[in-house]
Amino acid sequence: MNQNPGIIGKKIGMTQIFDDKGEVIRVTVVQGGCIVLGKRTLEKDKYSALILGLGERKEKSTKKPVLGFIKKAGQTPKRWIRELRCPAEHAAKFEVGQKLPLDQIFEAGQIVDAQGTSRGRGFTGVVRKWGFAGGVSSHGTHEYFRHGGSIGTNMTPGRTLPGLKMPGQYGNETVSMLNIRIAKLILEDDLVLIDGAVPGPDGGLVTIRGAVKKKNAGKKKA
Repeated sequence: MNQNPGIIGKKIGMTQIFDDKGEVIRVTVVQGGCIVLGKRTLEKDKYSALILGLGERKEKSTKKPVLGFIKKAGQTPKRWIRELRCPAEHAAKFEVGQKLPLDQIFEAGQIVDAQGTSRGRGFTGVVRKWGFAGGVSSHGTHEYFRHGGSIGTNMTPGRTLPGLKMPGQYGNETVSMLNIRIAKLILEDDLVLIDGAVPGPDGGLVTIRGAVKKKNAGKKKA
């Protein structure tokens, strides 16, 4: 489990910037500014974590138990609430009701992991979902251009094998991008510019944490 320091943010979209060499870098812009709504402690909960909130939500649309929890922190209802596990010493740096400062979590050039929910595409066929070539369009073929073809054998084993690529639900899944680089931090606007693409649609929720598979990537340099 990734317990490196991180934030939750809102994906704004993609743009491009220029580096020191004048080369173009394609970046994804993520809006930070999440608020600490609560903590999990080793003494009480047997693990340590920060409970973060982001975005605004109508009070009448918020369930009463959640609303009571948020009012204890002296905050307004949040659109997204997520719990990020972290070391106890990291959680101790921040107070309930405080906005997470980006410069205490990340730095430019740091390697991170980004996780989001991919765009939902509904029920799709094999050509769109798996990239099948489709059937031939000659030799008397009728209404079979985008079909998947045979799905099994005749006698042995006489059944459709599990895991076969077939039509079905496509997208709307949790997707993680590992070992991507932070290109730039814009602290005054709570923006994180990430080199490359990040999963999810514009306006979707994204979790950014220090990379779990890159040595020392999750530790911000002093």
